[in-house]
Amino acid sequence: MRPSGTVLFQSMARDLGADALGVVLTGMGEDGALGLLDMRQAGGYTIAEDESTAVVYGMPAAAVRMGAVCESLPLPAIAGRVLELAAGKDRRAIPPDREIKS
Repeated sequence: MRPSGTVLFQSMARDLGADALGVVLTGMGEDGALGLLDMRQAGGYTIAEDESTAVVYGMPAAAVRMGAVCESLPLPAIAGRVLELAAGKDRRAIPPDREIKS
């Protein structure tokens, strides 16, 4: 099996642009980070699990380092935030060079 998070997020960035919403959760390595960056650069909204709740902070940390993350949240807050964003509430335009830490 090959990691495919990046491929998924790149496809979403290409096909959905600013309507894309991506989340990277706990995991080893960097899978997903480059794709999340593509998504953010296309205007999509990106979330990474905060280090405080990640069992393995590798994947979220890589995304944060690359500037691919709009918002870092603890695991219990992510589902509610995704629902807010999907409903069109509080979808702030965040410049790609800035991360929000909630």
